[in-house]
Amino acid sequence: MRPQDQDSEEDLFSAIALLSSAEEVKNFLIDLCTPAEIQSFIDRWKVCQILYCEDYSYREIRDKTGVSLVTIGRVARFLKNEKYGGYRNLLMRLEQEGRKE
Repeated sequence: MRPQDQDSEEDLFSAIALLSSAEEVKNFLIDLCTPAEIQSFIDRWKVCQILYCEDYSYREIRDKTGVSLVTIGRVARFLKNEKYGGYRNLLMRLEQEGRKE
């Protein structure tokens, strides 16, 4: 990442943190992203949920979702990544709320 982009990155993440409802997040992402980018988010989130909650092989997940094996592998890597833990953090919060998406 270019040094000048670091402030812009923080600005974006801070702005997203100000959103207070799923509807606000949806509207922001629709404005910010292309439909294909949003579909990629949806696909990755679905794969993440399957990897976290169910015992399927990558090929079974691909067959179930249509997501490439490369993307499934990437999601799995980040799901296990203890450094950031973004997927795991949100999944655990949903689990605590009783919402195993």
